[in-house]
Amino acid sequence: MQTITTTDALEQFCTRAKAAPYVTVDTEFLRERTYWSKLCLVQMALPGKEGEAVLVDPLVEGLSLEPLYDLFRHQDTVKVFHAARQDLEIFFTEAGVFPLPLFDTQVAAMVCGFGEQVGYETLVKKIARQSLDKTSRFTDWSRRPLTDAQKAYALADVTHLRMIYEFLSKELKKSGREKWVEEEEAILLSPETYITRPEEAWERVKTRTNSGRFMAVVRELARFREAYAQGKNIPRSRVFKDDALLELASTKPLTLDELGKSRLLLREARRGDIADGIIAAVKVGMETKPEDFPRVPDEDAQLQVNTALADLLRVLLKAKSEETGVAAKLIATAADLDRIAAGKRDVAALNGWRLDVFGNDALRLAKGEIALTAAGGSVRVVPV
Repeated sequence: MQTITTTDALEQFCTRAKAAPYVTVDTEFLRERTYWSKLCLVQMALPGKEGEAVLVDPLVEGLSLEPLYDLFRHQDTVKVFHAARQDLEIFFTEAGVFPLPLFDTQVAAMVCGFGEQVGYETLVKKIARQSLDKTSRFTDWSRRPLTDAQKAYALADVTHLRMIYEFLSKELKKSGREKWVEEEEAILLSPETYITRPEEAWERVKTRTNSGRFMAVVRELARFREAYAQGKNIPRSRVFKDDALLELASTKPLTLDELGKSRLLLREARRGDIADGIIAAVKVGMETKPEDFPRVPDEDAQLQVNTALADLLRVLLKAKSEETGVAAKLIATAADLDRIAAGKRDVAALNGWRLDVFGNDALRLAKGEIALTAAGGSVRVVPV
């Protein structure tokens, strides 16, 4: 189990990888105690059942990951990940780089009939006919030295991935669905997927009221919390949790004495920088002019959904999923179906490959141009 601890050794491996058609990649990281994920290990493997597989220790002082990033920019070698989103977030945040071209085996598996959000362990069993020892899954990857069990676990995440990639890429070529996967991966490769702006943080806070003044305070508190968490590199829940945020937006404390009456605020947030930030945020929210209140997108809550049509669309979606072998949730979400049934057309399920697989028939069903009929255990589309 080779562990790379120098920049020269990493550069030599990446040079060999550039000559290969693909390289499998995975990471181990920690995020429980930080805002930004802490990269603790990178695993890579080259093609072939006995192809070279290595661990890269980014915690070694003096080791630069620039050779790895240069490999990521190398267009002639496919970079293969499973469920790549968190891995890509780390590389984008640390170096502003994405691995190109990318192949995400979880996305490909959903397109190839393996179900929704299929796990790596499932693919290893079904495709590689192997089992995984997952006892090291929840270990502290920042501690050194790594045990042999940790190293074996980490390497298994890229060695079996070779067979999975080769199988799925062949299946996609047979079905002609490579473009479908590329469309999904375009979202993973967009910087907007990973950029968190403090001024937009309020949009993720779930509230029971959309009162303008209340939401203005929510916006400022969420903005302060996000900026503080990013600056200190701590989880936003360590600043204050959502339930405390909503309590503060309701009570609107403007002094330390008023802040001290909070039932849900952590003790350390009742003084110092956090307390000052809370009071300042509440003050800004209270002084916000009505025309500058946050505009809460409540359109979906007021949708006039044709429930009968929504039910028919669910039947159609299930039929299309079974017919194509593509996971239903990848084709359309429940919210997509409700929006279509309410007459909306700015829906993901009506664009790209989804339009061909499901969207066109969904629109025809909405217009009354087709009907659904049950034949045995299947559902068929028939013209009206």
